[in-house]
Amino acid sequence: MERRNFLRGAVIGTSAAAFGGTLWRGAALASPAQPGTGPYGALGAADANNIRLPAGFTSQVIARSGQRVPGTSYTWHNAPDGGACYPDGTGWIYVSNSEINPSGGASAIRFSSTGSITAAYRILSGTRQNCAGGRTPWNTWLSCEEVDLGYVYETDPWGVNAAVRRDAMGRFKHEAAAADPVRRTVYLTEDVPDGCFYRFTPTMWGDLSSGRLEVLVAGTGTSGPVSWAPVPDPSGANAATRNQVSGAKRFNGGEGCYYADGTCWFTTKGDNRVWQYNAAAGTVELAYDDSLVSGSAPLTGVDNVTGSASGDLFVAEDGGNMEICVITPDDIVAPFLRIGGQSGSEITGPAFSPDGTRLYFSSQRGTGTSASGGITYEVTGPFRTSAQAPPSPYVPFP
Repeated sequence: MERRNFLRGAVIGTSAAAFGGTLWRGAALASPAQPGTGPYGALGAADANNIRLPAGFTSQVIARSGQRVPGTSYTWHNAPDGGACYPDGTGWIYVSNSEINPSGGASAIRFSSTGSITAAYRILSGTRQNCAGGRTPWNTWLSCEEVDLGYVYETDPWGVNAAVRRDAMGRFKHEAAAADPVRRTVYLTEDVPDGCFYRFTPTMWGDLSSGRLEVLVAGTGTSGPVSWAPVPDPSGANAATRNQVSGAKRFNGGEGCYYADGTCWFTTKGDNRVWQYNAAAGTVELAYDDSLVSGSAPLTGVDNVTGSASGDLFVAEDGGNMEICVITPDDIVAPFLRIGGQSGSEITGPAFSPDGTRLYFSSQRGTGTSASGGITYEVTGPFRTSAQAPPSPYVPFP
């Protein structure tokens, strides 16, 4: 996303009444994650890439904006942002958006079973400020435009099929997407200070050409039961989608979005919060809030988010200490890595290889402040990979 600072939309109160409504709990009654010792231990000294990692982990640069991806003739895009990994036979593919306007788009890097780069190529062109996005269960990449009346584009990580614009998913300042295969819907975040949280339910699962766009409706607090209401005009032709439904809950700068095991996790950078939507129970609550931690907050500038098979969430910072922090299932938050000497940048696109042993991410502007300074990294090491699900087969989309 574009770097900026939001003012807090509300003062944290000490009672449910401070937020209005009897069904919603105030922030003081929530139980967000607290600082503690993470599962990987303390950060070590900076390595050759100026990245501090826990013991046993190593980093390497796999691509730089404006330079050829090693071993290929393809020039890596500027301002790398949201990303995802896909199984590719015995290897895998890492997809990355380009958050520039005009142009934008997305690219991909293909890896062999040993982790060697075998190819790099373009999968989306001619779009605007492609920020985050999300992977579908049928192994396509939803690339989202972070501009007013922006679109979602469904792209092919293999670069075989042409990208398709998915108008039915709404026109607004899109950020991220996360697919829920159980309820057969896709959750969407909106990156504006008074944004909303959406879900898109396609007419036929696996085909995003038509369906129903809804917005989350709830009280004004931080946790409680929610409902969904249809957005009358997803095109936003006469009114912004977020202003079409009375009672739509506002979120201060929606960012990353990740689904696993019945929960959709999403972040709001304007108030440094990580939210969890319990799809089965139909409730929303805080998983993390930097203003509610004991002592110094280890995670600020919350942005992109991904998860591992162990249930750990990995949350990237835009600003802060240029860290990726881990939030464990037992509600401990701790730094996992820190990039030094890049305070003018942000960390984007965290995604695990299909076997969970490699983490990919980018520093969007690297050591400078220009979009042409982006650096994409790979970190390997003893990640917790228990209960890793087998990868889904590749199914081409129409």
